[in-house]
Order: sequence, then structure tokens, then C-alpha cells
Amino acid sequence: MSVYVDDAITLWRGRRWAHMMADTLGELHAMAKRLGIPRRAFQDKASGAHYDLTVELREEALRLGAIAISRHRDRDQVRAVIRNARAQWSGAGRGESREPATPS
Repeated sequence: MSVYVDDAITLWRGRRWAHMMADTLGELHAMAKRLGIPRRAFQDKASGAHYDLTVELREEALRLGAIAISRHRDRDQVRAVIRNARAQWSGAGRGESREPATPS
């Protein structure tokens, strides 16, 4: 079982951010706790269950044993991690739509 941080460092609100995902929600929440991230920061999204990390928190997660994944080098692994994170969304398996409704 593993925790992953991607290299999709996106500029938002003047900072760079990455995503932290894991094989299980338990592992994901445990790592977030170790990083001092409050549970309310959990992103329970149809696009994938994750936490957003600053560059500094990403580096700390790596020091604590998270695995760096790159969309540029590890495409198959990234796809598998994202597929798993999407399955962890609380609405998965309950017939809820993963896509927003399109206006008529």
C-alpha cells in the first residue's frame, strides 16, 4: 500500500500545488494527519479523492515515504492511481453522476 504525490504542480492563489492520493483512504488520511493537514481539507471529488499540497508539503510527504509520480514519465502508473482515487470518491458506486449536469 502506498501514498503518491504527483508533479502536476499548479499555480493557484500565488502558490504551487500538487495532489496527494493513496491506495486506500486510510493511508491517505493518515499521511495527511502526519503532515498536519486538517481533515476538512480532504477533496472528496468525482475526479479523485485527494488532498492538495503546497510544494513544501509535497517535499515533506516525500520525506515521510510518499512516492513521487510523474505524468510525463509514469503515465500508466498515474492513470492507475487516478482511477483508484476516483473509485474512492464517496459517490462512486451509488449511481451518482461523476460529471456535472449540462444545462438544457
